[in-house]
Amino acid sequence: MVIKTDELPAAAPADSARDHSLPAGGKGRPGAAEPPSVMLLNGDCPESLKKEEGVAEPPRENGLDEAEAGDETTGQEVIVIQDTGFSVKILAPGIEPFSLQVSPQEMVQEIHQVLMDREDTCHRTCFSLHLDGNMLDHFSELRSIEGLQEGSVLRVVEEPYTVREARIHVRHVRDLLKSLDPADAFNGVDCNSLSFLSVFTDGDLGDSGKRKKGLEMDPIDCTPPEYILPGSRERPLCPLQPQNRDWKPLQCLKVLTMSGWNPPPGNRKMHGDLMYLFVITAEDRQVSITASTRGFYLNQSTAYHFNPKPASPRFLSHSLVELLNQISPTFKKNFAVLQKKRVQRHPFERIATPFQVYSWTAPQAEHAMDCVRAEDAYTSRLGYEEHIPGQTRDWNEELQTTRELPRKNLPERLLRERAIFKVHSDFTAAATRGAVAVIDGNVMAINPSEETKMQMFIWNNIFFSLGFDVRDHYKDFGGDVAAYVAPTNDLNGVRTYNAVDVEGLYTLGTVVVDYRGYRVTAQSIIPGILERDQEQSVIYGSIDFGKTVVSHPRYLELLERTSRPLKLLRHRVLNDRDEEVELCSSVECKGIIGNDGRHYILDLLRTFPPDLNFLPVPGEELPEECVRAGFPRAHRHKLCCLRQELVDAFVEHRYLLFMKLAALQLMQQKAGKAEGPATLENGGPLSSDATPEDCPGPEAGSEEEGNNASGLAKVKELAETIASDDGTDPRSREVIRNACKAVGSISSTAFDIRFNPDIFSPGVRFPDSCQDEVRDQKQLLKDAAAFLLSCQIPGLVKDCAEHAVLPMDGATLAEVMRQRGINMRYLGKVLDLVLRSPAREQLDHIFKIGIGELITRSAKHIFKTYLQGVELSGLSAAISHFLNCFLSSYPNPVAHLPADELVSKKRNKRRKNRPLGAADNTAWAVMTPQALWKNICQEAKNYFDFSLECETVDQAVETYGLQKITLLREISLKTGIQILLKEYSFDSRHKPAFTEEDVLNIFPVVKHVNPKASDAFHFFQSGQAKVQQGFLKEGCELISEALNLFNNVYGAMHVEICACLRLLARLHYIMGDYAEALSNQQKAVLMSERVLGIEHPNTIQEYMHLALYCFASSQLSTALSLLYRARYLMLLVFGEDHPEMALLDNNIGLVLHGVMEYDLSLRFLENALAVSTKYHGPKALKVALSHHLVARVYESKAEFRSALQHEKEGYTIYKTQLGEDHEKTKESSEYLKCLTQQAVALQRTMNEIYRNGSSANIPPLKFTAPSMASVLEQLNVINGILFIPLSQKDLENLKAEVARRHQLQEASKSRDKAEEPMATEPEPAGAPQDMASQPGAAKDSSSPSLQA
Repeated sequence: MVIKTDELPAAAPADSARDHSLPAGGKGRPGAAEPPSVMLLNGDCPESLKKEEGVAEPPRENGLDEAEAGDETTGQEVIVIQDTGFSVKILAPGIEPFSLQVSPQEMVQEIHQVLMDREDTCHRTCFSLHLDGNMLDHFSELRSIEGLQEGSVLRVVEEPYTVREARIHVRHVRDLLKSLDPADAFNGVDCNSLSFLSVFTDGDLGDSGKRKKGLEMDPIDCTPPEYILPGSRERPLCPLQPQNRDWKPLQCLKVLTMSGWNPPPGNRKMHGDLMYLFVITAEDRQVSITASTRGFYLNQSTAYHFNPKPASPRFLSHSLVELLNQISPTFKKNFAVLQKKRVQRHPFERIATPFQVYSWTAPQAEHAMDCVRAEDAYTSRLGYEEHIPGQTRDWNEELQTTRELPRKNLPERLLRERAIFKVHSDFTAAATRGAVAVIDGNVMAINPSEETKMQMFIWNNIFFSLGFDVRDHYKDFGGDVAAYVAPTNDLNGVRTYNAVDVEGLYTLGTVVVDYRGYRVTAQSIIPGILERDQEQSVIYGSIDFGKTVVSHPRYLELLERTSRPLKLLRHRVLNDRDEEVELCSSVECKGIIGNDGRHYILDLLRTFPPDLNFLPVPGEELPEECVRAGFPRAHRHKLCCLRQELVDAFVEHRYLLFMKLAALQLMQQKAGKAEGPATLENGGPLSSDATPEDCPGPEAGSEEEGNNASGLAKVKELAETIASDDGTDPRSREVIRNACKAVGSISSTAFDIRFNPDIFSPGVRFPDSCQDEVRDQKQLLKDAAAFLLSCQIPGLVKDCAEHAVLPMDGATLAEVMRQRGINMRYLGKVLDLVLRSPAREQLDHIFKIGIGELITRSAKHIFKTYLQGVELSGLSAAISHFLNCFLSSYPNPVAHLPADELVSKKRNKRRKNRPLGAADNTAWAVMTPQALWKNICQEAKNYFDFSLECETVDQAVETYGLQKITLLREISLKTGIQILLKEYSFDSRHKPAFTEEDVLNIFPVVKHVNPKASDAFHFFQSGQAKVQQGFLKEGCELISEALNLFNNVYGAMHVEICACLRLLARLHYIMGDYAEALSNQQKAVLMSERVLGIEHPNTIQEYMHLALYCFASSQLSTALSLLYRARYLMLLVFGEDHPEMALLDNNIGLVLHGVMEYDLSLRFLENALAVSTKYHGPKALKVALSHHLVARVYESKAEFRSALQHEKEGYTIYKTQLGEDHEKTKESSEYLKCLTQQAVALQRTMNEIYRNGSSANIPPLKFTAPSMASVLEQLNVINGILFIPLSQKDLENLKAEVARRHQLQEASKSRDKAEEPMATEPEPAGAPQDMASQPGAAKDSSSPSLQA
């Protein structure tokens, strides 16, 4: 197991060469000086930190019961991972010996990978390593090899080729030739994706810091392009992908391809010929090459004549590259340059991402010949899987065996999680490829005689089905519409059960792919399921939605273990013979025991309870707040469920309520009011409208800490008294019973809320004995539906108004909604609330994003059915026509049908069996912009219940302040369209904006499970907690450890690693280590570009952080170009009017002020002031700060009147908000005095000049250019990074205080755990991203954070 920060783990492919993965000096390791033996205490935190009272035990994984987690980890020794690396010497033919740093946990094959990546040995693939004449086994760990130690010599020995090895060699050479070519990233192949950071930093930041020592005050050109300046209306698309100099590829060869003479005839095979290649060199020489067991040589064949005899020069080379070097001087020169460039690139630009990222724009590219791509396309690559030679992978077996790996201690868990993650990402890639092949008609159906919609497919051991209602399965639920959403619901169920991770319970590998208007579900295959009928196989659950139901004791036992984390109620239902059957899931959930003896569950589409707001049930009344909001509304299907996040938030809300009720009664008891309890008993189940004041925000506890803390503390205290009284005092037992009853708990002795997912399920009947329980469950569901409307949506709007969350595009808005458990179908309701909100002005950006999202989602729904009627030959014409109708101002675009001379006159009459989408209708061609926009408005009303006031795209843009380029980006990302990178004239009324040549591709949109690295995540959380308490160094160590573990599980590239690197960079910056901050942040930016996309809002944030660290390292021009890039991306993604734009413009303005570009600086700062005033209100402290920044620039320009005016505004705000005595107010008043003196001095001088003319005696004026330090100080303030100067004594007091509070928390926690009277408090599930955005630094500069 490799645990080293400065090394990319084995999971990363060959590209992760070590020699350049970090600047010299092993800086990546936290303390490079001492030997890095890392103490790991079963994944909680290093031992040394345990000693001081500080670390909160990270919460166990959300799923496991407390008890289980405990059983598993008791009596366990501390595992010390010793990781002392050593170096070995490598002797390779033809080059100087060199030494290589290795680690004992590595496998021999990792050394192979490094050699295949090094510049001087990259052309070898078929070799073995020998130590003292003995060949080393590929898969053995280095520590298990006898005699291998510091200084050992490993000899590289060339091995004879086989056909497989020869193919691998040719592929590798092709990859080396294409290593700088972005074609694979544009085409979305092999997990390549784009990154443009190096264009703006001119190579690696680490080196440039050394080159440009001394303040680079050489004149820098600071003027940004016109379109980046504030107020510019144009939004060009081309700068999104700036031209990278390295992409003008050096041509080494014109053609390298398989020869038509393959495979070798028998007699040549017996001479050792493996295959033939055909090459055209850059000098236009055509040669034919034989790959034989001994290596590569030229033969005498031509295109039309086969002659396998060797040609001259008779040169046999073990490597194809060496042979080509011999015959082509251009190849020799260019290949060397290319490899030099390749190894200079940052490894993060080259490593494959775990899941494919697609680009929605691409430049016009030449289509070059490529033997490997051609071979991949037609061999379907099934027989050629490098790591499992010659067989297709048994996906189900791989997915399930990785789950069965042991997980008792940290190394085992890391190995297990790494294996699970790797198999999942491979499975996702294979499933995506298969789904595309299925829709494109390249896979034969297993039931070919049935109608196209009903067909099912098997390819590469994966089962594919289409999202249509086959055999009226979903007749009662909404037919095809229900069949379309069922797969995503099922995927959410799989995700949930996987997260709970109960031993012995298995789910199917599931991937949902949307492509060309069709939804394909890809699943791994349960062994034996295809040989028998479903009726016989299902031993738990129901195959007909509850008519026949069966159960099984082993399934009940397994599912019982998931019931607590998932808040599911074990319940009884009646089957068709009126017998009671006990279940612990919804009836649709089926249990099947495979031929491998494993217990599988599938069809998890109703894991969570139904959403009653969208499920009208005759005779059922919803709570008042639902009725007020216009619910229940009939939805298109009856599979609407509540999200897991909502269930968790609701239970947490009820828990607080439970505590408050119990506390209230106890207080009344203590006060001797005997009538206390009676008041509650008749209250019955508590509807959520009984406590509107109790839910100010989604997490009442965490959100309102200030005013709520004392109340909560009381509740906690009382909870403890309840706990301690529990056994003895019958009155307190009564109290708990009443409180349980009031909040709808299923147990009367402890707080425990669970849902029955079958309530209101059509076709499910409950026994009479359960009527009370069913009634309570119905009430609970109504309360949950009301909670979503009365707490979660207002809470979301409140968070947005306070800028606690800052979505920037549709995807980030959707993420923010989902974190709070609000489904996208509530988008219309969210927008209604925004419109009615008193803070409507401050929510303007949310309204715009919401409307854009509403329009593009409605358009996507229409586009889906539109595409299903298009045959392949008309695809680009149909898509460009749709885009014209959607976005172009041209009033009547005409669709171009495929040219007539190509349409065959004899039409095929057999319709039943055409491939999908071959319906030869051209109905799509008659769509008009008016009809499309009418449909969009209708869809918005029907689906989201929101009335759009626009009939054309231009009206929409006008009414709602949207940008067409943003709408284009959103619709392309949602539907997988890729368009040509060029400037589109959307507003031209003379010609349509898009032609069919502008649509380059259509990609699949893929939904899959994201396996998590749980231990790493716990480290990350404890590290964040440390940082927030002000223990920066300890926090930094924990987070470096988390980074190690993340790398171990995910490989080098992952969203969570990105969050980790960003936080590390910020910590290093705060602790004054700018170089380390730069190096980490550079990785974070590259990773964000590669994994999330080059213009994802997260990437924009990363660019801003990197610019700050560049400025601090006095790389001013780099800082500016990074900030300009961030501003351009934000303009494209949203536009200018966003609260984040104020921060960005303040940053740009400050840097420009620092390089004395005053006029330019003012344009940005004044824009920031305007935006801040709009979004934070004219009296906010952010606005005061903005006034001050503007005043400073006016001062530098000696325009004192304007400076005074702005500073006075700022002073007034400080005075009213903070009072006379606050230091900010005093600072401001000092500055005002200083400005007044300067203004007076200037006036005197002017008067002197007027009086005495040119002979006047003028004292020199002091105009101050701002110092870099003062600019940096302001930059830190606006970016929320505060260094508080504290004396040693203050520090001690502070730490003591933090530790004391912490002990109190711990004590209360352990007490709660010890005598759990009321089950444990539900854990808030936090994702690393949200917490990482503001590590330990307050967002608003006015509230100082705890940075020692």
